[in-house]
Amino acid sequence: MIDRAAEALNSRCRAINSAKVLLLGLAYKPNVDDKRESPTFVLMDLLKQRGAQVSYYDPYIPVITPTREHAAWTGLTSIPWNRETVAAFDLAIISTDHACVNYAELGQWAPLIVDSRNAMATVPTRPGQVWKA
Repeated sequence: MIDRAAEALNSRCRAINSAKVLLLGLAYKPNVDDKRESPTFVLMDLLKQRGAQVSYYDPYIPVITPTREHAAWTGLTSIPWNRETVAAFDLAIISTDHACVNYAELGQWAPLIVDSRNAMATVPTRPGQVWKA
């Protein structure tokens, strides 16, 4: 997934180092608020290690509470869902595909998307905007 994110960013002459990356979905599966064993934490850690500025959006998890394995993320809050905020990211990665997320808005707002859940399959997007992972 990280390699795919790097490919997508490189297609826009951008590197992961210093890129603003938004992860969609922190819960370990769709439509729940359980973050235990969520693979999104691993993605967040790997992106941060490569120099990315990492944020997340999850309507079920407004703030990250303490966890043993990922204590460094404690207190981070979910971004607000609006055009201005989402459009400010270089890349959005769909990690957990919650049904309540408006993927049509994501397609309108985000400049670049890596879709690991096929959430954008029926959403109109621009050529080269969505990369499947």
